[in-house]
Amino acid sequence: MRIIFMGTPDFSVPTLEALVASEHEVIAVVTQPDKPKGRGKEIHMSPVKECALQHNIPVYQPVRARDEAFVEEMRGLKPDAMVVIAFGQILPKSLLDLPKYGCVNIHASLLPKYRGAAPIQWAVINGDEETGITTMMMDVEMDTGDMLEKTVVKLNPDETGGSLFDRLSLLGGDLILSTLSKLEKGEITPVPQDHTQATYVKKISKSMGDIDWTMDAVSIERLVRGLNPWPSAFTRWNGKMLKIWEAAVLPDPEKKAPCGSVISAGDEGIKIQTGNGVLCVTSLQLEGKKRMDTAAFLRGYQVESGCIMERSE
Repeated sequence: MRIIFMGTPDFSVPTLEALVASEHEVIAVVTQPDKPKGRGKEIHMSPVKECALQHNIPVYQPVRARDEAFVEEMRGLKPDAMVVIAFGQILPKSLLDLPKYGCVNIHASLLPKYRGAAPIQWAVINGDEETGITTMMMDVEMDTGDMLEKTVVKLNPDETGGSLFDRLSLLGGDLILSTLSKLEKGEITPVPQDHTQATYVKKISKSMGDIDWTMDAVSIERLVRGLNPWPSAFTRWNGKMLKIWEAAVLPDPEKKAPCGSVISAGDEGIKIQTGNGVLCVTSLQLEGKKRMDTAAFLRGYQVESGCIMERSE
């Protein structure tokens, strides 16, 4: 097939690489415009653009994919199919109707669960036992198209948002090659989603990481893993931000302390009272310092029993 590939972040790159290495021809790559990044505000290309240029594939970067001039450019390429994964813009019907075999989206959840922008992190935060990726035919709504194929993944007990991101990213290439082959041969039947079972998840924001110590320890530990590596879960100690990277859940002590108070601090971790259970912090990072395990942290800082971990808000 003649494929137009649409994607932007590093999550999309393994799928592009798989298409380039296949029998299909990637005739164009569409990605978001270059953007300023970092303190110096230097202009950076998207990871997908960098990959496309390495393979000498023409790159298009529309500010608005729905502009008729861009749609006409794509029409002139005469694609057999379009493959979309984390592109970052809603596509108009005029673009979706172009390819012979349609526009196929790769979504990082088992639809109809977790429609929206951050399905990977929410699978960890919500304590799901499994998640996966779904290929689907695109329509004009977000993540509502008919499903084609799925790959199921079991979450590990120590799964983080970052580790699950990496695992699902690598699965997209194999699944899209299977889906395209079956579409071409007429061996796949699109399955409508049960919209009554749909779950929409909101974007991840930095403020989500501000730990509410009245929550139960299980939920906080999942939050720590789900927001690792970005934006990370955090609290405030001695007036400074303290990021929490790893933690374990312990049962409540017989004498319950106020939520957010430190029960004890030692080489095994800093034990903090929550609304239900105790969170034992084993890896952390003080504002302006490097990430370290708790034992190393306590060699440089004294954390008193009874002191309170506070919210930023």
